[in-house]
Amino acid sequence: MFGIFITFEGGEGAGKSTQIALLLEHLLAAGLDAVVVREPGSTATSEKIRKILKDKDSVIFARAEALLYFAARAQMVEEVILPHMEAGRIVLCDRFADSTFAYQGFGNGLCLEALKYINDFAAHGLAPNLTFYLQLDYAEGLKRKANQAELDRIEVRGSDYHRRVEEGYKYIAVEEEKAEIGRIITIDAALPADEIQTTIRRKFYEAYNGNNE
Repeated sequence: MFGIFITFEGGEGAGKSTQIALLLEHLLAAGLDAVVVREPGSTATSEKIRKILKDKDSVIFARAEALLYFAARAQMVEEVILPHMEAGRIVLCDRFADSTFAYQGFGNGLCLEALKYINDFAAHGLAPNLTFYLQLDYAEGLKRKANQAELDRIEVRGSDYHRRVEEGYKYIAVEEEKAEIGRIITIDAALPADEIQTTIRRKFYEAYNGNNE
């Protein structure tokens, strides 16, 4: 039985990590075989790339930045995600291709068609079964992040950049809805964490049960 691949997306401060941790705890308690991965990261090579991408002292041009994300993704998919899915596990992923389209596409102004083409190669054609998009006003997200001790290279970018990222996510969600794919579940990230988690669990079981019929 092939596993199910679920991604969590959203701008800065949307609460992805919190919701992933809550869902993982619930799934394990329910006796389901689930794992969490993050992007970029989750392999020795991808974590090294992550350090470069997050380091505020790194000077990286837009195309190089996108290709570094793709390299980290290619390594993670082949080394970690696909083996887990072939073993029938539930894989919860903190960011995936939608982040590239929103951050490097809309945020940095790179060609979406080119990014989609390279992503298909890097991700081995893998696409999420379900994506939870935690939608939060970019200004509120940056306010939440401001409370952190130190911001990374992406987080310190100006409000115009993060506004474009938010617009990118909304565009992606609308296009998916138009195509009637049903992959992206948009959730108001300003709601209380327990309400968000209730929605996530309900939508997860709808997808999980459908995947195992």
